[in-house]
Amino acid sequence: MKTIDRKKQPDIKSIEEFSLKSPQEQKLDNGIPTYCFDAGTQDVIRIDCIFEAGTWHQDTKLTAFSTIKMLTEGSKNYTAAQIAEVFDAHGAFLETESERDNACISLYTLNKHLKTLLPYFTELIREPKFPEHELDVFLSNKKQEHLVAMQRVNFLAKIKFIEQLFGKDHPYGKMAQIEDYDQVDRSDLINFHKKYYHSGNLKIILSGKIKTDSFHLINTYLGNKDWRKNKAIEEKTYPIQPLVDKKIFVPKQNALQSGIRIGKILFTKHHPDFFGMYILNTILGGYFGSRLMSNIREDKGYTYGIGSGMVSMKHNGYLYISSEVGADVRKEAVKEIYKELDLLKKKPISNEELNLVKNYLYGSFIRSIDGPFALADRFISMFHYGYDFKEYYQRYFDTIKKITPQDLLHLANTYFDIDTFSETVIGQ
Repeated sequence: MKTIDRKKQPDIKSIEEFSLKSPQEQKLDNGIPTYCFDAGTQDVIRIDCIFEAGTWHQDTKLTAFSTIKMLTEGSKNYTAAQIAEVFDAHGAFLETESERDNACISLYTLNKHLKTLLPYFTELIREPKFPEHELDVFLSNKKQEHLVAMQRVNFLAKIKFIEQLFGKDHPYGKMAQIEDYDQVDRSDLINFHKKYYHSGNLKIILSGKIKTDSFHLINTYLGNKDWRKNKAIEEKTYPIQPLVDKKIFVPKQNALQSGIRIGKILFTKHHPDFFGMYILNTILGGYFGSRLMSNIREDKGYTYGIGSGMVSMKHNGYLYISSEVGADVRKEAVKEIYKELDLLKKKPISNEELNLVKNYLYGSFIRSIDGPFALADRFISMFHYGYDFKEYYQRYFDTIKKITPQDLLHLANTYFDIDTFSETVIGQ
């Protein structure tokens, strides 16, 4: 038997190719597009119902968020308690999520319980009641959570930074304030639901073990032709009006730490430089071994954690750097962040560092497509951009493989002009 020498590091091997399962596209009887990831060994299915009903579409703050969250709080024939009881009894659960562009309600269940649960699931989507008492309790709880969050400098920095980038009247720049919870009206939720929660504004993603009879059941309930199909959603546009001041400092009394947000408006996944910038961002602050972590956490000890990310929404995107640092070192921390941005413009990264990051991205990507739910999540993150799912991620994989230090240097000099960055600091 061969003995493993545990003192010797195993060879690092690059992943040369990957196999990505594309969804099977079908339509329900009423025309709802459905994308199916039939994979996995467990007899579990997830149904994601995605409506283009995010905060981009609301006229008053918290309407989109409250509408999706209240779907599970009572329907035409069932109370919130009855809904919770039946899903709990069958080991199933519901998730709701509201984002800038979309809102999603998801059902996780065993296939054998689908026939029992679909009538409830369909009714809470199509005929929610938005009961007054449950709405009051929901808003009261969320208001308390908001009050607690407002004590955190990182949360306050995030709110101010988004406003700084897009402007306080832009849907991507608007953030709920504590007084907004008292302005939510049940009638706003009813009208928002009527306008956006219909078969013509819905896409369904199925993942897991998808049986023929399971799809038939979903078509029976969600594909019903009598479900109203409103007119097409009007495409809204909003001007970006960033705050004039590029550097904002808001003092917070007795804060032991300062929340830092630095970044700029960038672009969406449609842009030809998106994948290259994603790789450059990973080097800057996108993983634990990044330059920001190595410098500001490991070397300087200014923070427990710091990172950077790229956010791509339907209509725009941005790059951000985020951290909480000791109030006594905030100026030094900000200085070091700009130093790392500048270094990426001046000197190509080494082949050794680039290969390390490439291997990290290869491994991270392979992990992120492991299983039907993970595949569905990947698909959801890009499906409204109009790309072929498999081709899109093949281009991402190819970009990782082919990108060079000179390519990254060029991207840094194109997008890391310090004068184009905005900075928000909350604290002492």
